Amino acid sequence: MYAHVNGVKLFFDVEGMGFVPDGPIMREKPVCFILHGGPGGDHTGFKPALSPLAEDMQLVYVDYRGSGRSEKGPQSTYTLENNVEDLEELRKYLGLDKIVLMGQSYGGMVALEYARKYQENLKSLLLVVTAPSGKFLEKAKETVKLKGTPKQKEMAQILFDGAFESTEQQSEYFKVMAPMYSYSYSDTLEAELARNHADQRANRSYQALNEGFGGFLREYDVEEFLPSIHVPTLIITGRHDWITPVEGSILMSEKIPNSELVIFEESSHSVVKDEHEKFIQTVKEFVEKKIR
Repeated sequence: MYAHVNGVKLFFDVEGMGFVPDGPIMREKPVCFILHGGPGGDHTGFKPALSPLAEDMQLVYVDYRGSGRSEKGPQSTYTLENNVEDLEELRKYLGLDKIVLMGQSYGGMVALEYARKYQENLKSLLLVVTAPSGKFLEKAKETVKLKGTPKQKEMAQILFDGAFESTEQQSEYFKVMAPMYSYSYSDTLEAELARNHADQRANRSYQALNEGFGGFLREYDVEEFLPSIHVPTLIITGRHDWITPVEGSILMSEKIPNSELVIFEESSHSVVKDEHEKFIQTVKEFVEKKIR
């Protein structure tokens, strides 16, 4: 489905009923916008992994402008500010009141910036393997220097420079870096086939990735705003996350008053995949306790 917002055609997909029978009433479930990473990723990596959450919330998967199935445009428009404004217009387009935002990686940064500007429209924040400022970049560089193979160091530098030149080069990056992204990485033929299929299903934007890492992510910083967040906030991080290190999530949990931190001890950045059952259970328990 598409919504025309802020001059672009934004793709979204909905999973789960909004109203469910509950005895003598129809109970309205919370609506949760699912925000992908990148910049330049898309929503496909969440399917069907997040489907169990549709029992508790109505899920709205969103592709940012220029990414996935959303309309392309000038690279200069693929900004954090525009991503936030597009979400707000989508909320209004769908006729929604307060929403939940689940943001993974860069999606968590979008969620935090949305909260800074539109917190009155939020029920809750679910922040998954993300960071409160661009400081994560220096830590990630140190980790690659310490643990990466020569090829991983080469590909990571392209990321940090915002210098991808093609979709094929971007795909090569994710193939080379896969062992660092996933703590449960396996080099079996079955696992390799699954990764290839996921790559083929995705519709990534290297232009959006370049715009973020080559520009605005270096200036991103919401640390001073964190104590002002008053909605229930779940923070999930992977102990072995190389790119948005656990320290950033700990800092967020210390500064956000009504927050809960869960560290996944056997996960890297791909926490939804690395410890899927625990992830789903953690989110479900938080929704039942804090949002419904």
